Amino acid sequence: MNEFELIKNYFQKLSKKTSCALNLNDDVFFDKKKKLVVSVDTYIEGNHFLNFNKPDLVIKKIIRSSISDIICKGVKPKYYFISGSGNKKTFTKSNLLKISKSLNEEQNRYNILLSGGDTVFSNKLSFTITSIGFANDIIYRNKAKINDDIYVSGNLGDSYLGLLVLKKKVKLNKLLSKYFSNKYFMPNIKIELADELKNFASSSIDISDGLLADLDKLINSQKLSYKLNLKNIPISNNLKKILKNKKLSKINFISNGDDYQVLLTAPQSKRGIIKRISSKLGIKITKIGIIQNNSLKSSIIDLNNAVITLKNKGYSHKF
Repeated sequence: MNEFELIKNYFQKLSKKTSCALNLNDDVFFDKKKKLVVSVDTYIEGNHFLNFNKPDLVIKKIIRSSISDIICKGVKPKYYFISGSGNKKTFTKSNLLKISKSLNEEQNRYNILLSGGDTVFSNKLSFTITSIGFANDIIYRNKAKINDDIYVSGNLGDSYLGLLVLKKKVKLNKLLSKYFSNKYFMPNIKIELADELKNFASSSIDISDGLLADLDKLINSQKLSYKLNLKNIPISNNLKKILKNKKLSKINFISNGDDYQVLLTAPQSKRGIIKRISSKLGIKITKIGIIQNNSLKSSIIDLNNAVITLKNKGYSHKF
């Protein structure tokens, strides 16, 4: 059973009395009357991060991935709460000082404030982050229309290669190893987009589980499909070089999760404003495909205009 089956079968009916829960089928809770936006994420050692050898970087990854849920809704986060479970081996004085320093740096970077939390003893290390923002409206999932363009911010795939480097499955020189591992630990969250997304996006989500997995989530209750062009899916120059030198396939790197870029749909009439905002902010926003009727099967098209079959669509939470 995956997480969506679990939610649908056991918990969705419990949220029917509050429209703010968005049927438990979006990234956030949104109370329009109180202008309140809330998201919650849990991270477990060995699942969401490899280990706690670099607590300062792990905490940055956790904070950035958490606030990206709110940012992709067109909202800037304001407050966050952090709960941690661990023991004297993980919560040493040295580690706690590193955690505190990283939290301070992230607060200054994203203008967020630590506002509470909890700590408990456990031999299994985990963190839960609750992020809160305020807005008159948000950008929802499942609001895409047929012929909407599909866009993604930034680049994809760097984080996945960083994970492979950390797992010692790919060997690179010191400079490139640091570049890709930093992309894994410190995703380049596009907080500047939060104020602009509502000007053009019809729906949006952050890419946490992988491009295709999250695109499926973005349109999961609609009778729609998508067509993506592999050549248009943006990757960094560093990743291009590695793929070429090591003869690796681009398709295996664009949907493995942990990118935390914004994935969105927008009407074709918004192409001009998207181009202007991209230029104004200095943020890459790339058109990678189109939304279609589900009478057409979802697909990725390669350079030869052939349909690619992708075995792994991204990370799936299994229970």
